[in-house]
Amino acid sequence: MTTIPTLTLNKSVELPVIGLGVFQTPPDETRDAVAAALASGYRHIDTAAAYGNERQVGEAIHASALDRSDVFIETKIWISDYGYGETLHGFEKSARKLGVEQIDLLILHQALPTAFDKTLEAYRALETLLADGKVRAIGVSNFMVEHLTKLLDHATVVPAVNQIECHPYFQQRDVEDFGAEHGIVAQAWSPIGGITFYRDGKHTSTLDDPVIGAIAETHGKSPAQVMLRWGVQHGRSVIPKSTKPHRIAENIDVFDFQLSDAELKAIDDLDTGVRGGPEPADVNLENFGRPIPEA
Repeated sequence: MTTIPTLTLNKSVELPVIGLGVFQTPPDETRDAVAAALASGYRHIDTAAAYGNERQVGEAIHASALDRSDVFIETKIWISDYGYGETLHGFEKSARKLGVEQIDLLILHQALPTAFDKTLEAYRALETLLADGKVRAIGVSNFMVEHLTKLLDHATVVPAVNQIECHPYFQQRDVEDFGAEHGIVAQAWSPIGGITFYRDGKHTSTLDDPVIGAIAETHGKSPAQVMLRWGVQHGRSVIPKSTKPHRIAENIDVFDFQLSDAELKAIDDLDTGVRGGPEPADVNLENFGRPIPEA
């Protein structure tokens, strides 16, 4: 079975560089997807309170033959649970649904630009959870440079991770570079560009890109594998999503080839600067807030 390289968070926590994402995976399909991933060698599962499938992620992990310590569990606090006490309770809800006492990586799902005080209080709660040993590492998601700058002005713990949309067509190099300067690992959601073709269908699929296709043919790999390898070689954590067992297995099979510097640059040059996901500046409680159910 493939041995997955790791990235070190907070000097001691080992994060497998590839994980399974379960965004938009229906709860009744999540158990099977996670079970297939664990059977294929994945040891990192990324979920979120807002996905509505934390319980099924936990059930699949507990149903496996793996020890709890063998699987890295990552989840996210939704904006409706921001605030110090609210975020502490958000952790309890997620932990109970996952069926664990400790979460490996807990991150804030979005910045709240119009209520950044609530974002700061939520992050302070993460720092408390870290100090209390209830989480092993903390971080953020979809934070832009201005959000990270404000957060670092107040935080006592630098976020270990910033999970952002990052694929060949939208690379957010300014965000990744700023994070690297401060020791923040870039974690790519939609690392094979799925957001570009399932969100609104207006974008050309990265899977059909001729540059990526030619590189894939050279290595005898699929375009998805090339994009994941590109992300890994750039030092990112990548969390591809699939519910198909053969795709799940294919996505982790990226450690037996190497992209050349020229191939990396060819993919780097595909950046369009066009975001597929929501604009972070538009995220607010009025439009995006929704209650997260109790466990």
